[in-house]
Amino acid sequence: MAKQRRSFSAEFKLEAASLVLDQNYSFPEASRSLNIGETALRRWVKQLEDERNGCTPSSKALTPEQQKIQELEARINRLEREKAILKKATALLMSEEFERMR
Repeated sequence: MAKQRRSFSAEFKLEAASLVLDQNYSFPEASRSLNIGETALRRWVKQLEDERNGCTPSSKALTPEQQKIQELEARINRLEREKAILKKATALLMSEEFERMR
C-alpha cells in the first residue's frame, strides 16, 4: 500500500529550519528529533536562508514578511486581470455605441 504523503505547516517548517540555522543543530540531529526526512529539512533550511536574504520563494513562504509579499503579489495580479477585463468590456461597449450612432 502506498504511503500517505505528510504535509507540514509553514510555522512547523520555519521552526524546523530555525533549529539548524539559529540553534546549531545538525541536519541528521534535527530531522531525527522532528521525525522528518533530512532532504525536506535541507530544502526548508535553504528556503529560509533565501527568504532571509530577501528572495521571494516560488513555493509557500516560511517567514511572515515573505508570506505578506506573496499575498500582495497575488492581489496585484488579480487586480491587473480585473483591470484588463474592464478595459476589454469598455472597448466593446464603446464600439457597440459607435455602431448605434451611425
